[in-house]
Amino acid sequence: MAKITPFKGVRPTKEHAAEVATLPYDVVSVAEAREFRKDPYNFYHVTRSEIDLQESVDVHSQQVYDMAKENLDNMIKDRILSQDTEPSYYIYELVMNGRSQTGLVCGSSIDDYNNGIVKKHEFTRPEKEQDRINHIATVGAQTGIVFLAYNDCESVQTIIEEWKKEHAPTYDFTASDGIRHIFWVVDNYPKVASITWHFEQDVPCTYIADGHHRAASAAKVCKEMRDNGYSIDGDESFNYFVTCIFPASQLQIMDYNRVAKDLNGMTPDEFMHKLENIFEITKVGSEPVKPARLHDFGMYLNGSWYKLTAKPGTWTEDPIGILDVSILQNNVLDKLLDIKDPRVNKRVDFVGGIRGMEGLQARVDNGDMAVAFSLYPVTIKQLFDIADSGNVMPPKSTWFEPKLRDGLVVYMI
Repeated sequence: MAKITPFKGVRPTKEHAAEVATLPYDVVSVAEAREFRKDPYNFYHVTRSEIDLQESVDVHSQQVYDMAKENLDNMIKDRILSQDTEPSYYIYELVMNGRSQTGLVCGSSIDDYNNGIVKKHEFTRPEKEQDRINHIATVGAQTGIVFLAYNDCESVQTIIEEWKKEHAPTYDFTASDGIRHIFWVVDNYPKVASITWHFEQDVPCTYIADGHHRAASAAKVCKEMRDNGYSIDGDESFNYFVTCIFPASQLQIMDYNRVAKDLNGMTPDEFMHKLENIFEITKVGSEPVKPARLHDFGMYLNGSWYKLTAKPGTWTEDPIGILDVSILQNNVLDKLLDIKDPRVNKRVDFVGGIRGMEGLQARVDNGDMAVAFSLYPVTIKQLFDIADSGNVMPPKSTWFEPKLRDGLVVYMI
């Protein structure tokens, strides 16, 4: 059963919450983060602290991590952030386009992560892990929340909904992208104890939706601290990683689309001819094609959109082989375009569905890419099935919206 813990979060004052909150560090570029450099309260000063250094500085240098610690310490010293006096849980509701999802911010057990109670569906990259390991170890805090999901649990959700009805939120603001963020602090000891108990009794496991690198990094920092003798009873804060856990029924996975830089030496006509062995192809023209069902794809090539329907035999019935990202990777990117490993190949890139079909098409129209593919999104059930089977998804298979904001609560270790 899932083991969680309350913690004494470091949080912004109510009047500064909207100014502090930022998108996760890994969904913005350095250039995008630098646009906020002059805002003293913005949390990119902690999560992307290279914005406060010369552009020539290596973003993975110790200087960057030292700057992150200095900036966090200064925000606490200047009382932009302060630490709660009681171990608390935090309820976090996000509203996007009229749809809401409500999660519980808590510490999740590193032992659960290591033992498979927190289930994974992606491989991680060592260099990305090392970046966050260095950040956590230097700053002494986990500054980014890992996004978890669980099969709906009535007992837990009832407690959360009752608290929301009976208490005014601590924060309630709408960010510049139109997403509303509502945040409650649950600091009542009996209620905290009840939430902990019901998770241990009623929630058999949780699933990482987004944040595999943050989770893996926290686990490795924990191992290092245990190896160095810092763990006495196993309940020290570094034995947990900060998460926000959402019921599956409230979540939506968006499409995660692909663009390829070239056609592997083929002309568009030659490429189309080879595609006819894989798909039923219908030319649509200028209207973008957003797939409406599994095994349908959109393709933008040479100024036109096409609808592609995968032919039988292009997929298998196992949890991985049936995914549309697998069909595209195995039959097109690998066999036709010679893109064997999309995690490292620079000839392929990924475009989150939040950017729309127009954003996908623009990558081809501006000459940056030769062809674009739109995909039907993976479902929550597919994600859970793959994680339960012990397999991993192809890279960049899921895009969750809305994104949790960094800076609303920091987990000190």
